[in-house]
Amino acid sequence: MKILIVGASGATGRLLVNDLLQRGEKVTAVVRSTEKLGDLPANKNLTVVEAAVLDLSGEKLAELVRGCDAVASCLGHNLTLKGMYGKPRRLVADATRRLCKAIEANKPEKPVKVVLMNTSGCRNRDLNEPLTFAEKIVVALLSTLLPPYTDNIQAAEYLRTQIGQQHPHLEWTAVRPDSLIDADHVSPYTVHPSPIRSALFNPGKVSRINVARFMTELICDAPTWNLWKGQMPLIYSREV
Repeated sequence: MKILIVGASGATGRLLVNDLLQRGEKVTAVVRSTEKLGDLPANKNLTVVEAAVLDLSGEKLAELVRGCDAVASCLGHNLTLKGMYGKPRRLVADATRRLCKAIEANKPEKPVKVVLMNTSGCRNRDLNEPLTFAEKIVVALLSTLLPPYTDNIQAAEYLRTQIGQQHPHLEWTAVRPDSLIDADHVSPYTVHPSPIRSALFNPGKVSRINVARFMTELICDAPTWNLWKGQMPLIYSREV
């Protein structure tokens, strides 16, 4: 397979790149700085493009996604004042929209898989996921005070409402991890169509390496993709 990954130098993005390369897939990684890719071993199947994804022209993005079987986004905002309140405030949403437009411009014969790493705090409105009164208050505050929260919601909503379920050139899944932690190895995890606990008041945990593995399975394993395409699955590391 040929896969494009944006946000490839992030903590989860690097793990996804490595997982796909270990499976023998061809990966193009878009990174702001090659130094942030870390100590990934040299691999003939890895192509690195050093650029900010929002700085790339529409023509360049169309070139990058041409022939791809899948496009994965691990983009996110740094947890610093500049990262949360500086520009670009719509990094995830704008990148998602522009990547989808680039795929549409190529009109691929086979739908391209788009895998978006999102957050458990984002609701899937197709399933009418309920919120308690207290959660509604917190969500309103987050939407007003925390731009990255709104950015993630807008990215998922674009896929849900603008791409939808019957697009001729794209299929999508928005992966919603709960509180992210670091781990050295893949461990058992569970995946659910909707939250099984409150992301605001009773969050679970999931390791970044488990999120990367699930994204790899979505990209590479047809039954997994067919099970979750057009959905926003929640992923939790299994408590042992």
